[in-house]
Amino acid sequence: MARPKGSDAALDRLEARIGLRFADRARLERAVTHSSLKKAGSRSSYERLEFLGDRVLGLTIAQKLFELYPTADEGDLSLRLNTLVSAEACAEIADEAGLTEFIRHGSDLQRAVAGRNRNIRADVVEALIAAIYLEHGLEPARDFILRHWGERLQGAVNARRDPKTELQEWAHKRAGLAPVYELVERSGPDHEPVFTVRATLADILPAEGRGRSKRIAEQNAAETILLREGVWDAPAAG
Repeated sequence: MARPKGSDAALDRLEARIGLRFADRARLERAVTHSSLKKAGSRSSYERLEFLGDRVLGLTIAQKLFELYPTADEGDLSLRLNTLVSAEACAEIADEAGLTEFIRHGSDLQRAVAGRNRNIRADVVEALIAAIYLEHGLEPARDFILRHWGERLQGAVNARRDPKTELQEWAHKRAGLAPVYELVERSGPDHEPVFTVRATLADILPAEGRGRSKRIAEQNAAETILLREGVWDAPAAG
């Protein structure tokens, strides 16, 4: 089958973005190809690679958490792991690493990808991890993961339950009422928006949070209340 015009140039740019060269460029191309483009089955899309990449990612993050937090129990480690390998985290990595532009898909997925569909972006990151693992081995795959997850791993020292869930339960026990989230502002360009959300709860002061999505802004606002009201301890300095 003839390669699409411009495909080699796109793969050149993808290799430069990842920082690795690939002898098996067909596999690299497959790692960014959604099944909507090729109907010949999962071998022609990223689905099988995503399955493997998910395991490589999980192992790498689990090992690093085990090393970073020697006093954390199994429950704490699992909480941190689930947050770090979630679809939301992987999709954010795709955006931050500039990988979204390389996703290949059929015309029926045009709107979904243009809308920065979270699951597609997350799957592609995991598929690329698998492609790196199969081409170069575990250590380069591990290096790729730790390079892009580095700040999140360091921040995981204060990982807790989802702050919105925590605030919801605390508010219910305290007053029998649920917190209300209000979008205050949306700023920035369309491709990199910043949302400001206000969380209001019964008779306590409201709090605002900001983030690259409404959900992150809501989580940050909820966390501000939890810290301010002493439900959560403030993170240690340094």
